[in-house]
Amino acid sequence: MRHFDQLADNVREKLFHQPPQSFDRDSERSILAHALGATLYVPATKENLARAVRRQSAAGAKSMVIDLEDAISDDSVEVALTSTEHTLRDLNDDPPECLLFVRVRSAEQIRQLVDALGPAMGIISGFVLPKFSVETGPGYLRAVAAADEKSEHPLYAMPVLESPRVLYRESREAELIGIRELLDVHRERVLTIRIGATDLCGLFGIRRDRDLSIYDVGVAADLITQVVNHLGRSDGTGFAITGPVWEYFANHERILRPQLRQTPFEERHAVGLRRQLMSSDLDGLMRETMLDRANGLTGKSVIHPLHIAPVHALAVVPHEEYLDASDVAHPESVAGGVRRSEYRNKMNEMRPHRTWAARTLLRATVFGVAAQGISHIDIMSAQQEN
Repeated sequence: MRHFDQLADNVREKLFHQPPQSFDRDSERSILAHALGATLYVPATKENLARAVRRQSAAGAKSMVIDLEDAISDDSVEVALTSTEHTLRDLNDDPPECLLFVRVRSAEQIRQLVDALGPAMGIISGFVLPKFSVETGPGYLRAVAAADEKSEHPLYAMPVLESPRVLYRESREAELIGIRELLDVHRERVLTIRIGATDLCGLFGIRRDRDLSIYDVGVAADLITQVVNHLGRSDGTGFAITGPVWEYFANHERILRPQLRQTPFEERHAVGLRRQLMSSDLDGLMRETMLDRANGLTGKSVIHPLHIAPVHALAVVPHEEYLDASDVAHPESVAGGVRRSEYRNKMNEMRPHRTWAARTLLRATVFGVAAQGISHIDIMSAQQEN
């Protein structure tokens, strides 16, 4: 599978200096963690679920989650579980070009699915583990390990941090340290850590407005900072951490200014695209996605197919950024020092920017490098026209 495969070959050739590279379920864990991109959550009770998964995969979704937890009501659990089993058997017969995960409600549901699916388990790349904590984590991870033994492909865990003990300040430090120690034991099985911002905000009766980002909500922003500090370190002890979900997709009356400048769209004759992005509240999503990366997060949880294109367009590495990262990562730069960038507009510091460069080049592998003069607007326009 490969990002932007839905575009015609000649379109990709025009857009990319270095095209995205292919990956599959057996690729290295670090590659897969960055390849998730916009991970689309789909309710397990959705009608014609297998067809929907195939359709979204063909349209550009390369990671999807069949949701057995918050997306369905408590009285629909058995129906949803049966639907999931049937869907996964169907998809196993004709696998879509995407990484597929299941968000369970408990460790017991993992065991139920393994027993019910048998060889069809091979279609799954892992499980999303909600309400993950020091208390619930060991049971979840044991269930994933047992499932992995019965799968022909690696099975990964994606813990979701959304419990009161993680959010409340008096218990947060001990809880995050405990989670870090627990996950370190199972390091090779953890794909990414996810942050359940909606549940966490709900503990305070907060729902962020679509004109604001999660970073404008103090308690959530404070938690993200602490999660990155404990679990996102670049010294070999950290993990990839995914940006929290964006939950809006319909037009609304605006109080604050739109978050997309008009001039770049006018210059690329894409005023209609700007209007469409704003009418679907995608300008807020784009700003939050950029803030996610600025705060050390990678990828994004999404709940609507409209969200995929802008998240993936913003994941493409700009030509200038790629040249900077390549310069910093060059073997001759190990000794340190500073050097003027090839675009002659900044200084690249070899030691401080080395980890940033490595992450940028990893992102470039799976999402590609934009051609010189190509912007994220051009990439979004191409996806819209496809």
